Amino acid sequence: MNFAEVIGQEECKERLLQMTREGRLPHAIMLCGPQGVGKKALAVSFACHLLGEDNPMVKKLEHPDLHFTYPTIKLPSMGSDHTPVSDDFAAEWHKLLMQGPYFTMDEWMTAMGGENQQAIITAGESDELVRKLSLKSSQGGYKVSVVWLPERMNIACANKLLKLIEEPPSQTVFIMVSEEPDKLLETIRSRVQRIDVRQLPTETICRALIERRGISEEAAHRISRLANGSWLKALQELQVGTENEQFLDLYISLMRLAYQRKIRDLRKWSEVMAGFGREKQKRFLQYFLRMTRECFIYNFKQAELVYMTQQEEDFARNFARFVNETNILAIYDLANRAIRDIGQNANAKIVFFDFTLQVIVLLLQK
Repeated sequence: MNFAEVIGQEECKERLLQMTREGRLPHAIMLCGPQGVGKKALAVSFACHLLGEDNPMVKKLEHPDLHFTYPTIKLPSMGSDHTPVSDDFAAEWHKLLMQGPYFTMDEWMTAMGGENQQAIITAGESDELVRKLSLKSSQGGYKVSVVWLPERMNIACANKLLKLIEEPPSQTVFIMVSEEPDKLLETIRSRVQRIDVRQLPTETICRALIERRGISEEAAHRISRLANGSWLKALQELQVGTENEQFLDLYISLMRLAYQRKIRDLRKWSEVMAGFGREKQKRFLQYFLRMTRECFIYNFKQAELVYMTQQEEDFARNFARFVNETNILAIYDLANRAIRDIGQNANAKIVFFDFTLQVIVLLLQK
């Protein structure tokens, strides 16, 4: 895997290469930014660069000095005293990564065989890292540890990783990939060199869709605007029967039932939502936020500011007037509280039923 597989992000690529050329490579780097902008792709490509891109083991991502850490779950088949670590899912991780470095947490959960669980990085993982990185480099060069989503470390793991970063083994480079760096310990954030990976320009996504996916310029332009700077979102828009279509149906159903005050039907709607895995529940709530924002903007009748599919716009045409200055901020706060509660493993049926009742009140505000 090399930098040619990374969509855009030329400035970040050059910054990483320049640090290597000038001999000032820090022992810990953290690539930060929203989902889908290429952080994981940059991390893996840079790790391969450090270990030698021409090495056959590097090309297959099987180099003995390349270590991956990522969130895991506990499967029913695991013993009660077993703490899950990355090595438990090494085959699944390798298969997914070899298909391409752009994938979501939900795709990773599916690969692991997880459903309604929260994936975390356990204290056992940091113990494994200490063991692996204490060994001498097999090739006499760098040992590289790529940590995907370090914000999902539990506190015990975070404290152990902090000690490892404070006193890193010789010629060890940590490359962290974070979407929510503020959730990390301040002491960890202060000991890494942060590189912000920004949203991709619409033009970059459009060109990549044409060159790499072979779609028409018109379709690429529409999809690249909807992608909002994320290559992952662009790929999702390409898929037939995307999840967003299901989310739109759920959004329309919620808003209609809430407006009509159909409490029993809203309870059924809540039960449907509770049946999804927690990662999917959070993605729906993010979609809810985006769609609500688009409905609010639609009222200004400025087409260049609206980022919706034709189906979304068809619904917004009649619904948008119910999202206005009196309720938009309260709706945003409501959805963000639900995202927080789901992330903290609250009872999903209760969270979503309360959510629907609050939507009734907010929609009727004048």
